[in-house]
Amino acid sequence: TDAEGRLILADGLAYGIKHYQPSSVMDFATLTGACIVALGTNVAAIISNNTKFASKIKAASTKTSEEVWELPINDDYMDMVKSKVADIKNLGMGRAAGTITAAAFLANSVGNVPWVHFDIAGTAWIQPSTKSKSYNSHGATGFGVRLVVDYLMNQK
Repeated sequence: TDAEGRLILADGLAYGIKHYQPSSVMDFATLTGACIVALGTNVAAIISNNTKFASKIKAASTKTSEEVWELPINDDYMDMVKSKVADIKNLGMGRAAGTITAAAFLANSVGNVPWVHFDIAGTAWIQPSTKSKSYNSHGATGFGVRLVVDYLMNQK
């Protein structure tokens, strides 16, 4: 989805939070090519504003073998999406930290609601020539379904 798609995703996050007041939010998107460069095709990136929520997601990842790697988000990254002509911009500063700055843009739409963003750009689709897990031969993977089901089943 890259820079254009994150505009729609940010709107969806803001709308959902405003109208439904969820206790937490997850979003999944094939958001950045930078994620594929950083993590390849077997591991998805996660970025979160809540360490407890991210830890539970990582535990579900371990149990289900749907691998995730948490990338940081802090004020330095949030500053990269500030704009001189608007409140925020949907692109960071050049190519640096593309996956993180995309999430930083989204973070502006969730406020203090515990949130985990999954960048599944590398894990959503497997080419026939790519080495994959035994349960995914090629094509669409459905990455994250097992992970989310496990996470939800273990909530108290």
